[in-house]
Amino acid sequence: MTYTGHVDPQGAPATRELPQISITKLSVGPMDNNAYLLVEKATGDAVLIDAANDADRILDLITGAGSAVNVRAIVTTHRHDDHWQALAAVAGKTGADTYAGAADAEAIPVATTVALDHGDTVPFGDGTLEVIALRGHTPGSVALVYRDPAGGPHLFTGDSLFPGGPGKTWSAPDFQSLVSDLENRVFGTLPDETVVYPGHGDDTTLGTERPRLPEWRARGW
Repeated sequence: MTYTGHVDPQGAPATRELPQISITKLSVGPMDNNAYLLVEKATGDAVLIDAANDADRILDLITGAGSAVNVRAIVTTHRHDDHWQALAAVAGKTGADTYAGAADAEAIPVATTVALDHGDTVPFGDGTLEVIALRGHTPGSVALVYRDPAGGPHLFTGDSLFPGGPGKTWSAPDFQSLVSDLENRVFGTLPDETVVYPGHGDDTTLGTERPRLPEWRARGW
């Protein structure tokens, strides 16, 4: 089936095939969280982004990806509890290292193997995923960039960027921090063709969202 960026709550996963990796998106839990499984085709090494809920369904997704798939890293994009409900079970079953933003790690009740800061990388097969810290939704929220050698970047934003705007913040300083990080670290460095994979809901692109930046600043949310 053609990948559209949409998955139904509790529905079937959807897979985007790139030349070197596959990206599989699955909606889990009562809050329609997105979990993403990235698999490097040459090595079978995999990274899971947000073991959010429904551990059995995530483990079935990993098993269904093939016997050669080895999840080596699980990245939690931020500390909110709808993003780590299945982390203990999936990490325990796979033996994967756990990664989270340094400022959020202590609030996640599963030990973080590697605490992440802006500019760090997460090993992924023969390459890496780049870490972008996006401070505001939570102090330690992180996004991940995969740079496709044959195309544009792919950006996994957790709850920091959605179609239509930044993620929720709880104060004016937090909003200013988040929108500034998005302007400088995301829109200021990545091209319009970058595909955005959010923590909930459908995908978008930076080109779609870029014209709305002044609107976001003006409305303050």
